Amino acid sequence: MSIALRAAPLVFVAAVLQVSAIAGGRLLGAEPELLLVTTVAIGLVAGSVAGAGAGFAAGLLVDVMTLGVLGTTAIVLTPVGYWAGRYGETTGRGRSYAPPLAAFALSIGASLGGVAVHFLLGQPVSAREALVTLVPSAILAALLILPVHRLCRALVVPAERYEPAHRVELV
Repeated sequence: MSIALRAAPLVFVAAVLQVSAIAGGRLLGAEPELLLVTTVAIGLVAGSVAGAGAGFAAGLLVDVMTLGVLGTTAIVLTPVGYWAGRYGETTGRGRSYAPPLAAFALSIGASLGGVAVHFLLGQPVSAREALVTLVPSAILAALLILPVHRLCRALVVPAERYEPAHRVELV
């Protein structure tokens, strides 16, 4: 079974939970970003192509579910999945600090990218609210990724294919 078929149910469940159960809820002063965290976890365990694909599918799915402007969330989540995958492929795979660090950094990047995309499209966006919730949202993402990464690692990539990153040496 391919990685895309293994990741698709996780992306779908995360999108449904993000839109139905989590939307509007606040924890630590910010809304939990389960979809972003799931995209980061899939990118870390499956690589950059799978991460970008999961981010695009997740963003498109959420935009369809919320009847928002089609593609705005996908534009933000696709590079998030890609960069999480690159980090996992190069240095982050197998290190215990990698998932929280990636979720923290990519949450900040996604928040700023989301504000930029909405601004460029001429949609109303509150940059003040985005900047006030920037750090609490990133901390929440770093905490939320721990169980999600473990679940993605167990379900998306088979154990025999999972290899830690090798050390890079300059000659």
